Amino acid sequence: MQRSNLVRDRDGWETVGSETHFQSPHLTVATDEVFTPTHRSPRKWSVVHRKAAVVIAPITAEGHFVLIREERIPIRAAIWSMPAGQIDESLEPEAEAVQAVARRELREETGYDLTPNGDLISLGHFFSSPGFTDEHCYFFLARPVRKQAAGASPEGAETIVDCREFSQDLLRQMIAEGEIQDANTLSIWARLVARGEIFP
Repeated sequence: MQRSNLVRDRDGWETVGSETHFQSPHLTVATDEVFTPTHRSPRKWSVVHRKAAVVIAPITAEGHFVLIREERIPIRAAIWSMPAGQIDESLEPEAEAVQAVARRELREETGYDLTPNGDLISLGHFFSSPGFTDEHCYFFLARPVRKQAAGASPEGAETIVDCREFSQDLLRQMIAEGEIQDANTLSIWARLVARGEIFP
């Protein structure tokens, strides 16, 4: 059973059954029965199958990061994060189409877009919480970006209450002091540091 381009049966993994308990347009909750490379008796595991997503680190010509503050119902709080959004297709499209989703989410959530000479740089992917979900996110660095006259146009289900630019030093301080609590933002920051795009 293949649910995405990155999560599939191979190299000793084999799905032999899956019982769906709940399904919505965004996720499926199921119990999967799987042979693993080290267990030749099938193991049952409750899994949230979720669409893949993009996470964008937008940086202005001045070197400021653009973050949004969004209400997150599961944690009953509004938190700062890098813009992000789900990829609608159940199986991810080609790289160019994933990049198009990243640009769309950047525009919709922040009201910023790449400058004419700007670059959208792929930084790979990560799994958000592999102990219970197959959700994975594609990272992009967008630089330089600038604010567009049209402004942001978030989807109806989103409640974005603020959008601001943060210096690298301030964002680093917010991370160090625990003010940044979003896993996507913390993960893309780590990827940017590891690649030498920013310095710790």
